[in-house]
Amino acid sequence: MSEPVRSAVRGWDPEDPRHAAVAWGRMAEPGDLAAATLVADRGHVAALRWVLGGAGGNLEPPCEPWDPRVWHRARERWAPRLEVVRPERELAVVERLGGTVLTRQDPRWPRALADLGLGEPHCLWVRGDPDLPRRCRSGGVAIVGARASTAYGAHVASEFAAGVVAAGGVVVSGGAYGIDAVAHQAALARGGDTLAVMAGGLDRLYPAGNAELLDRVTREGAVVAELGPGSSPTRARFLTRNRLIAALAAACVVVEAGWRSGTLSTAGHAARLLRPVGAVPGPVTSAASAGCHRLLRDQAAICVTDVPEVMSLVESADATRPEAREQVSVSTVEPGAPQGDQVGPPPGLAARELAVWEALPARGSATPDALIRASGLAPREVNAALGRLELGGHLERDGARLRRSRRPRRSSAHGPVVD
Repeated sequence: MSEPVRSAVRGWDPEDPRHAAVAWGRMAEPGDLAAATLVADRGHVAALRWVLGGAGGNLEPPCEPWDPRVWHRARERWAPRLEVVRPERELAVVERLGGTVLTRQDPRWPRALADLGLGEPHCLWVRGDPDLPRRCRSGGVAIVGARASTAYGAHVASEFAAGVVAAGGVVVSGGAYGIDAVAHQAALARGGDTLAVMAGGLDRLYPAGNAELLDRVTREGAVVAELGPGSSPTRARFLTRNRLIAALAAACVVVEAGWRSGTLSTAGHAARLLRPVGAVPGPVTSAASAGCHRLLRDQAAICVTDVPEVMSLVESADATRPEAREQVSVSTVEPGAPQGDQVGPPPGLAARELAVWEALPARGSATPDALIRASGLAPREVNAALGRLELGGHLERDGARLRRSRRPRRSSAHGPVVD
């Protein structure tokens, strides 16, 4: 590790467990298996100490049985972000917003997140009631579904959410347009508790069109995220965020979902976590219900048609506790797109190209160094991806800066269908 990297920690204490957890949340993307393995083996502080001690590049591998080259590449990936880690600054930003950060040592930490195994987040940022995430496990219901919801779906989501809070439960969802927003609104209208799980930082609640609703959720419930202030909600982060929705709740109900909806990933995570999953049937002619019918046909969900049936899912979840502590992958069962108003990426990009493209600002430009930090990839990986993106016409150069191409690109007739 270079001297500039080591000097970057002089403004904060890497031996402070809270600072170390926040640092890992900034350095490693959700789903970074190397980071999760290292932290599970050593804890946040000792794991960070190992990264900082790698000045010579030839430290012994910290964990078996991985190849030493895996750890070298991981350190190469984390180093650019470590240079800009500022835990005290991030804590100050969230505290100004009336929020806080929970770490695994905090008594308010939701123990249900341990069910995620190596997918457990490093920390949890909270605006609102910091005890609410922990309380969700005993009576929370994840009510999720399509952004492009129908009047039927909105009615069902509203009825279910009102019934959950009337029974003393918590409505958990993702704060997106459509079913998510309706569920949050119905819970608030009944004076109940609701929790919104964000894919980006809590200083930029997303989507912007739901800002008023999400502000109200922060006042009367809670909004949480695993990523620190300033983090952008990208396509990949929406899908990894879904595992938190599934883990925090006692049960999951899919109200409406297209055949290849990203919502199905939440149901998949819930099933792997042994959380009961319910799906609402709809008209056989409705594309908005095709995903629900798929879950029912594949026996991946139980048919639910009213509030008592929803609450029976919670009762069955309570009957199977204590929870199974299975390691759960953060991969998804179906492709999906970012919720809200975010513009989709060009079709057919490889994973690293997609990560770099999403790191580019929607408006304006960025330097290669900024893209390295934002994408979480190693410098050589970013440079290779930039070359392929430029050849494909997906980005333009403006001197030393890069921007998304303003030229119209061809759309794929065979791209993923998303809600």
